[in-house]
Amino acid sequence: MAVSFDLFGTLVVAETPDDPAAAVAEALAERGVSVPPDFEDAYCEVHVDAPAGAEVPLPAHVAAVLSARGVDAPNNAARRAVVAAFDPTVSRREGARSAIDAAAERGPVGLCSNCSVPELVGRTLVRAELRGAFDAVVSSVGCGWRKPDPRAFETVAGRLNVDTESLVHVGDDPDTDGGVQAAGGRFLNIENVGLPELDSHLESVP
Repeated sequence: MAVSFDLFGTLVVAETPDDPAAAVAEALAERGVSVPPDFEDAYCEVHVDAPAGAEVPLPAHVAAVLSARGVDAPNNAARRAVVAAFDPTVSRREGARSAIDAAAERGPVGLCSNCSVPELVGRTLVRAELRGAFDAVVSSVGCGWRKPDPRAFETVAGRLNVDTESLVHVGDDPDTDGGVQAAGGRFLNIENVGLPELDSHLESVP
């Protein structure tokens, strides 16, 4: 058995901007970018044509928004602004570390997180004191696919050197994390199971 965990909402609570478009616009302005007046409306539009299930990195989206409005963002300003705008305060959920340790007693342990912001998963793991806790860390911005797309789960299973049929994914969202079932794996919903009780539930997984 291999176990993968969702990150945000499952293992950690992260305080992200209430208004992401406004936060990114402010960060762009701080980096000398002339933010168009309708940026927040344009931010909500699709500007990058991507296949179904694919992740569009947020810096690429922001750069496309600016380009569509004729605004130049030199010196990688879009990426730097996005990283700065999403710099959260992080707290680890009760039972997170013991749940990871319980999973590690049964086989390899991975992380499979939807996140379109570069560097955010790594910074979150450091702040939650979970860096180095996983045998594989997969983010959608890194692998290119968002849960529930089966390719996200296939990626983490592959990095753990198991088939998806041997993967148990622990998360808080049936609509995204539950996608592991379409890939042949099993889903444990922490809203029903609870991190402190995960050990006993893993014992019952065949």
